[in-house]
Amino acid sequence: MTKKVTMQQIADHLGVSKYVVSKALSGKKGVSEATKERVIQIASQLGYFAQNSGYMKPIKLGREEEEKPNADIRQSVLVLMPNIRFQTRDSLYWGRILDGISKRLEEKGIGMVIVMEQNAETFMHLLKPEGILGMIGVGEIASSMLLEIHRLGVTMVLVDHEDPLIPSDTLFANNYDCMYRLTKHLIGIGHRNIGFVGNVRYSRSFFDRWNGFRDAMEEFELWNGQEHLTHLEIMEHYDEPLKQWLLRRKKLRALPTALVCANDSLALDACKAAQELGLAVPEDLSISGFDNIDDSVRHSPPITTVNVPKEMLGARAVDKLLERLERSKEPLEKILIAGEVIYRQSIAGNKQ
Repeated sequence: MTKKVTMQQIADHLGVSKYVVSKALSGKKGVSEATKERVIQIASQLGYFAQNSGYMKPIKLGREEEEKPNADIRQSVLVLMPNIRFQTRDSLYWGRILDGISKRLEEKGIGMVIVMEQNAETFMHLLKPEGILGMIGVGEIASSMLLEIHRLGVTMVLVDHEDPLIPSDTLFANNYDCMYRLTKHLIGIGHRNIGFVGNVRYSRSFFDRWNGFRDAMEEFELWNGQEHLTHLEIMEHYDEPLKQWLLRRKKLRALPTALVCANDSLALDACKAAQELGLAVPEDLSISGFDNIDDSVRHSPPITTVNVPKEMLGARAVDKLLERLERSKEPLEKILIAGEVIYRQSIAGNKQ
């Protein structure tokens, strides 16, 4: 029989006191966010949560809150999108998802409160569970923050993000299938040396897109251990590292004939890098993106991409949250919204 994982073992693993571990796992104050994240990570790796399923049960509101007869105060949905990386309301991707959420809630006559707080402790001071219907999380959200929300018994749905510690419904575009189809198309028009651009650790969506690309390459026996740009540091623009990578590949006589980029912003930067190196798109280098942001069609040449129905992702998140509130005991769902490959002038057949 497997020995039970204790808080002391977690503490020993991290080199902290059992008291710190206890406070981090119980959501109490006095522990930094970095320490709390690390405690949760190690606890998960050691199997602490799997043996302590009760820990994951949400804490019910007190009797006073449960017995309040006026249910009409719960007329707003909290939308949480921490302002990290490029997850902002002005984003051509994330902003459209928020638009879909807002429009659907307006149709239902339900209010919306947007919170972009990154710190779990500050956020918990803002959160009043008795005043909201539920929460929609958009993009990457720290496990510690989601655990705090779950502990309060707040029903949540996550968009473009999932967390193995948090039982919740999730919504994604069918990233794997779309990237698989796009890569197969490039192979079908003659490309054999195809590069992937995108940090696979950036998000679950990027990771799924990478897997779709890799599986298509493996299917046609084109996976030969070539170098890909899969661990880019987070920055505003990537044309310089892309230019350096292309230069290195050119010197090795291994310049790709096509680049598959994890999103349109990377594809736009790739086009700029190619232009600075004197490479014509698509004559010398075909380039594709993902998401179908507005700038992708305005670019010259227009970027081949995958249309992610961003507003629909937001709208369906609202629908799923309302369904979950009515039928809380039904199995959790991972919903995939179908995307569509849009072929434009940034790719061409390869005759080499």
